[in-house]
Amino acid sequence: MRKAFRALFIVLFFWLSLALYFTNRLMYMKKKDEELILRREKEAGRYKPDEFETVPKQEVDIPSPFGYMIKGVLLEPHSTNRYIIISHGVTETKINSIKYANLFLERGFNAFIYDHRRHGESGGKTTSFGHYEKFDLKTIVDWMKKEKGPNLKLGIHGESMGAATMLLYAGLLEDGADFYIADCPFSDFKEQLAYLIKKDFKLLPGLLLPIGDILLRFRDKYSIQNVSPISVIENIKHPVLFIHSKKDDFILPTMTKDLFEQKKGPKMLYLAENGRHAQSFNENPADYERVIDEFLEKYVHQPLSVN
Repeated sequence: MRKAFRALFIVLFFWLSLALYFTNRLMYMKKKDEELILRREKEAGRYKPDEFETVPKQEVDIPSPFGYMIKGVLLEPHSTNRYIIISHGVTETKINSIKYANLFLERGFNAFIYDHRRHGESGGKTTSFGHYEKFDLKTIVDWMKKEKGPNLKLGIHGESMGAATMLLYAGLLEDGADFYIADCPFSDFKEQLAYLIKKDFKLLPGLLLPIGDILLRFRDKYSIQNVSPISVIENIKHPVLFIHSKKDDFILPTMTKDLFEQKKGPKMLYLAENGRHAQSFNENPADYERVIDEFLEKYVHQPLSVN
């Protein structure tokens, strides 16, 4: 009996230790070096400091409902009521959003780029893959509408975690933008984690996920099961453009296909031929821009009002 009890204790201790490590990986995921991001984007020509400095802009601090500051930059080269918010992916910063901002600046929009909680210059202690981030996004949307008035024409572009955050905001809190562009989102966090556990840990997720979820509820006050864009996608009435690379093996393109199929009303789907995770624009720039133009032409009807 004592040996059996000891064996059971060892097994439980192993799984608890593994679940603790697992939740640490989620809450405190190692971020990319910010200098590396800056150097990468400069060397690729996606961020040109001299050109960026010429764009009329202002740095913005927006108080998060969770007690820290959300740091952003409002880029306003145009006299227009059209704005786009860019929501970056996990481990990135707003520097990674500049390439998308430029894409929309060229099309007559102004843009707002910002750092998610626990990323870049923003505050916050943990990453929650869209759970807390969606409330920060709502705060930004509310700020934009207050600052720019009731006639604001607003879009949101999200990449990876930023895309999931955007869909959770629109489907769970409020469908508060006029259009959305979801680039390589996961459809369900639990399903995504199960896939990564099998792929990276070589373990069956059936036991680790429930124990990890209990620890996460205790440690960061939310459940993995609540981070599920596909469970709320039908609530989004405004147009959504879904984008994913066919070769993405981190978040599988089937997740975006599922989201597209479940979305009711206006929508488009673009599956890029080249590139892996979050590389659709980098590896297919001409096609990416073409699809953006088709989407805007189809669903953003009024003539642009620019300088």
